[in-house]
Amino acid sequence: MLLSYDKLSEHRRIFKKLTGLSLDEFAHLLQQVKPSLDKAFRHMGRGRKINTHHDRLLLLMVYYRAYVTHEFLGYFVGLDESNVCRLFQRLEPLVAKHIHIKKDRTLTEEAVGTLLIDATEQPIQRPQNRKARKRYYSGKKKRHTQKIEIAVTTTGKIINISRTTPGRIHDIKIRQRGSPLPPEAEKYADLGYQGLQHTVPLIHLPHKKPKNGKLTPKQKEENHQHSKIRIAVEHKFAQFKKFRLLAEVYRNFRRKHHMRFNIIAGILNFQAGF
Repeated sequence: MLLSYDKLSEHRRIFKKLTGLSLDEFAHLLQQVKPSLDKAFRHMGRGRKINTHHDRLLLLMVYYRAYVTHEFLGYFVGLDESNVCRLFQRLEPLVAKHIHIKKDRTLTEEAVGTLLIDATEQPIQRPQNRKARKRYYSGKKKRHTQKIEIAVTTTGKIINISRTTPGRIHDIKIRQRGSPLPPEAEKYADLGYQGLQHTVPLIHLPHKKPKNGKLTPKQKEENHQHSKIRIAVEHKFAQFKKFRLLAEVYRNFRRKHHMRFNIIAGILNFQAGF
């Protein structure tokens, strides 16, 4: 195999570049999922396969980080494209079981304080179905996209992730359909949530420039302070998109997007010490 844990672990910097994880972080994540992997891969059929958990998890992390094709990955590990696909089908649910944001949709007292909420869009391939093309077309991006919303604390901890939704749906609709935010928490959002202040307490939005008018110096300063607080959620999205799986045109089945986003969110929380 041209790509293996034994070879790559000898080059710490390259390992970090290809997986997004340090060797210690990788070892910790592997330790978490190992019991499930032992059970799932106890009985392996004949044919070419990857024999160690280290190499299986390594291949998945390289896929998330580089988002190359299964055929490309298969060449480096001596597997056919279909074998790589079947490996990920078996492996990803096991990883998601241990590495994820908690599925409790109600934000607990731990989250009370200051919350930053925002949604991000990712381009997808043009749907073949005519109705799907309409549902996933984003007027903002002028292309077909899917959206997902996150809630982050000012310390950078991801505490909530929405379901993946079509790009046509407005940010405020995603929030209204999502889990309720704690009423006693200060909340900061952008103008995509304009109108939410009428139903949600303690939410802070930037001032919107009036039509044919200007913002006052005080309003500009308040917008500047608002942006300084909200920058943490923008930095978090930048960390997500270092994993090319979430940055480039999404080529896979859309139903798997939320699971993969959740896995990467769990990895980011772990790397941030949460």
